[in-house]
Amino acid sequence: MLITLFRTLILYILIIFTMRVLGKRQIGELQPAELVITILLSEIIVIPMQDTEIPLVNTIIPVFVLSGFEMLVSFIGMKSIKLRSVMQGNPVIVIRDGKLNAKKLKELRFTTDDLAEALRKKDIFDISEVQYAIVETDGTLSVLLKKENQPATKSELKINTPKSSLPCIVISDGRIIKTDFAECNTDSDKIKAILKDKHLNEEDVMLMTLDKDGNINILKKDKEK
Repeated sequence: MLITLFRTLILYILIIFTMRVLGKRQIGELQPAELVITILLSEIIVIPMQDTEIPLVNTIIPVFVLSGFEMLVSFIGMKSIKLRSVMQGNPVIVIRDGKLNAKKLKELRFTTDDLAEALRKKDIFDISEVQYAIVETDGTLSVLLKKENQPATKSELKINTPKSSLPCIVISDGRIIKTDFAECNTDSDKIKAILKDKHLNEEDVMLMTLDKDGNINILKKDKEK
């Protein structure tokens, strides 16, 4: 029992480390080659968890080999457009000027229902409103509406708006978070001074955000009854 627990813990740490090294991507954004690597890694890791007679080294070596290969291919792909095209494919235009390209849809094995669903998820219900619709290499759909169907921007309406700053989380669950202090131009003393001015303690705050412009948002913890 302890051996199984120990092996599982080691393999868990190994796969977390490997995925961190390979880079951050959401599952829906994985390229085909990356998805294959992910599936292979998960299969390799699961087998020794179930069978304690398999030496851990028989798992660790393939994991490092696959990870190294993926990193090598990714590095070469950054330098080579041809390799990147082979491994990842190319974006495909399926709608141009409101007209559907049925041939491209067939090549992608995309049905009109798939396309209509993807458009509806972007709040588009009329294909004629679309200037371009592009199926990206990860299978997602990017859409550019025709000029007359695009919502008016504040710049087009000649409305002056100040630049927005990125809110930084400075307190989370009653603890001061120093990670983004430089980004929001603050420090622990300033945070404590703000809390003191509002008659609050760190422990009373569930979430506090602050930006460079001094905009503060504080969410208090619910008091236990």
